[in-house]
Amino acid sequence: MPETYDPRHTAVLLVDPYNDFLSEGGKVWPRLEPMAQENGLLDNLRSMVASARDAGMRVVFVPHRRWEPGDYETWAHPNPTQLSIMERHSFARGTWGGEFHPDFQPQPGDIVAAEHWGQSGFANTDLDFQLKQHGITHVAVVGLLANTCIESTARFAMELGYHVTLVRDATAAFLSEMMHAAHELNGPTYAHAITTTAELVAAFKGAHA
Repeated sequence: MPETYDPRHTAVLLVDPYNDFLSEGGKVWPRLEPMAQENGLLDNLRSMVASARDAGMRVVFVPHRRWEPGDYETWAHPNPTQLSIMERHSFARGTWGGEFHPDFQPQPGDIVAAEHWGQSGFANTDLDFQLKQHGITHVAVVGLLANTCIESTARFAMELGYHVTLVRDATAAFLSEMMHAAHELNGPTYAHAITTTAELVAAFKGAHA
């Protein structure tokens, strides 16, 4: 692939790697499982994170707000996703579902951004500040969901001036139509590169700090 990724200035943004999304028994996993299995999601996320660390790149955790009692109940304009979280208590703080998947735990040198309330990992968080403090100019956005938090976070990154890479098989959604919209219709309007895990891992391996 033509893109190059300088390890000093590249980060993998790992969005919402919660047990409720990624683990058997998670509240949202049954809806994601067909697409996740088709994509090889878990193995691809493992490869992305491992290759980034091996190349000396930053891994940045971009977590959704962990639900707590009272969240959204008095808001003037909760969105449909927030209403659903309020009903099913996804990613509840202090629960197994609200913990990161065991294969995706922060390591020394990783960054854990402040939790986002909506769909963008940048809005009302310290993510942009953290990335700029570490000299990051290029971001590969992986995790969940392709058509909501991934797309919103990646679009916001573009608006802030970052070089944005989407990874088709390091994300998932509830329906194939959502994946198609995320990568074939919407992604090309803002992403600088849309690739696969294998292609990006190869590019990372060819990078030199």
